[in-house]
Amino acid sequence: MHKVLYTQSVGDRSAHGISPKAPPKRERAMVPPARLPRWMKTVVRFGPEYNRVHSILRENGLHSVCQEAACPNIRECWDEGTATFMILGKHCTRTCNFCDVIKAKPLGLDKEEPARVANVVAELKLKQVVITSVTRDDLPDGGASIFARTIELLRRQDKDVKVEFLVPDFGGRMESVDTILASGVDVFAHNVETVGRLHKRVRGNAKLDRSLAVLRHASNCPERPVVKSGLMVGLGETAEEIVELMHQLYAAGVDILTIGQYLRPSPEHLPVELYYLPEEFDELARIGKEIGLGHVEAGPLVRSSYKAFNQSKDLLEKAC
Repeated sequence: MHKVLYTQSVGDRSAHGISPKAPPKRERAMVPPARLPRWMKTVVRFGPEYNRVHSILRENGLHSVCQEAACPNIRECWDEGTATFMILGKHCTRTCNFCDVIKAKPLGLDKEEPARVANVVAELKLKQVVITSVTRDDLPDGGASIFARTIELLRRQDKDVKVEFLVPDFGGRMESVDTILASGVDVFAHNVETVGRLHKRVRGNAKLDRSLAVLRHASNCPERPVVKSGLMVGLGETAEEIVELMHQLYAAGVDILTIGQYLRPSPEHLPVELYYLPEEFDELARIGKEIGLGHVEAGPLVRSSYKAFNQSKDLLEKAC
């Protein structure tokens, strides 16, 4: 049995802890919301590769989730010449309370977007590509056909390119999920984001049961890709709820799980209830592996697509 302790008081961490070995009390004081704890701070730097990626995306009218979701790792990833492409425009039909992507009525559908993505991937000489999207509930298939078209054009340029799709739930339409699975994608990712009790407050119209059903459907696909999901912590969940969710994800067939600290994009978004310590992320990773998950990437600044193919490398090699 996992030793999991919890306190409902935001300001008192004395009884909170994922790790059986609690760090010294001075390390566990609640950090004021206006100030990031020391372990969350990163060095700001803009190297030549960052500027090059930024310029290429702008010139081609493409969006990156690195920018649109205010990812804290954007400088590191772009300096390494990698980016996560966000297709289907930049306006999302969902009103999730944690996300910085623009919530608005989408402006049509850009059918030339897949070709531009393929051209930019070729220009950047990428061998591994992560593609995600806004949620498009206004489209009959949720945009699944655009995902499929994008990978088709990518593979025309380079038949060996590895592709990860981070997809929405498509409103639970499994025919759209099948379109994604039939595309030949290497990694199928769909994030549950948070524990069941907090879903309505955090994800609005999204439902945990629906997300688990999407992941289970992908796991049961005959031509099974690597299946991946992700969640945030610091929104008021209990440690018991996190462990329960990891069991649910394992039962749904998830191979890879990412766990990162929720950061408030603006005062209009949900507040951070708690900053988890690095040691607590280590313990969550250990518990996830003990449950049976193939890989757990957990850390304060971990995001779903951060170093994505380092996470899936061993599993993809086994599948070959």
